[in-house]
Amino acid sequence: MKIPAAILSGALLVTTPLFARDKTDVLVMNNGDRVTCEIKGLDASVLYVSIDYINGTASVDWSKVRHVESTQLFIVKTTDGSVYTGTLSTADTGGARPVRIEIAENAEKNEVLDRQKIVNINQTSDRFWQRFNGSINSGLMYSKANQSTQYTFSTQVNYPRPRWSAGTSFASTLTGNTGAATSTYNDASLYYRRLLRWNNWFYTGVGSFLQSSEQNIQLQSNFGGGIGRYLKNTNHATIYVTGGLAWQNTSYSQAANLEASQKILGAMVVGNVSLFKFDKTQLTIQDVVFPALSEPGRVFNNTNVTYYIKFFGNFTWNISFYGNWDNQPPPRSSGSNYGTSSGLGWTFGNQ
Repeated sequence: MKIPAAILSGALLVTTPLFARDKTDVLVMNNGDRVTCEIKGLDASVLYVSIDYINGTASVDWSKVRHVESTQLFIVKTTDGSVYTGTLSTADTGGARPVRIEIAENAEKNEVLDRQKIVNINQTSDRFWQRFNGSINSGLMYSKANQSTQYTFSTQVNYPRPRWSAGTSFASTLTGNTGAATSTYNDASLYYRRLLRWNNWFYTGVGSFLQSSEQNIQLQSNFGGGIGRYLKNTNHATIYVTGGLAWQNTSYSQAANLEASQKILGAMVVGNVSLFKFDKTQLTIQDVVFPALSEPGRVFNNTNVTYYIKFFGNFTWNISFYGNWDNQPPPRSSGSNYGTSSGLGWTFGNQ
């Protein structure tokens, strides 16, 4: 337990200074209040800012901002899938109050957008390390009745750019009970996504690595790619689907009594739903279905559900569900592994 705690503490200390910058941005609210701050980003109709005399990150209702001014570079995304990069200022156009985006690549070119059409703003920088967003989560549950202990750890890091993004995630669960073997579940993934010239369409490449002692899976590797589309992209919800092909290689433990690994070609269907609420609350559901083409009738499924709420600064409380299924597992192997966890987390970067 000491090693993960040391990793978390070290991450908090190391990453914090990487994302700090001068607080010279200006907000003017509908009631006339003027705030000098650092704009961190916009997500789910919430503008996140850092203020000198407030610890952590403050949340501002985007609809109540009358004027914004910043010389920092931002990546701005709209409901129709358009992406802009530039500094922010507000055009004086009355009630609509659109935000003027000054494209950094050409100082003579400006784009004026209605505020209600802007769904996401992320800081960007000429410095590589200041472009990362992410989170770290950890949890511990103990039951005296059956001497059961469960430890969970997860982390995710994203690297957003104007037309593309990349990221990686890792989740680990370790469960021990008196008189029973320790159960482990480890799931790592990475992705690359790039917008196509058609708004809200993108292509993606994904990779994942799974270990599940409950299913006798020593290592299951998946690599795939496909085309996706954002079905909804607003300040309250983001929904996208992806379809493509994937290749899977699974090595089972000795308990499965299999001499060779299984190699499977299959279709890949991904659905992702994220729902937001101003009170810094988010629900994310992702489901990946893998119908095997080389073994007709066999279907793999992986589901992850996460709910979190920010309760102080960048600290969060979260509860999550994970599940992995195979409708035709090898003999003497379980076809499923699923569970829930809860714990505390910390976000860094522009989140």
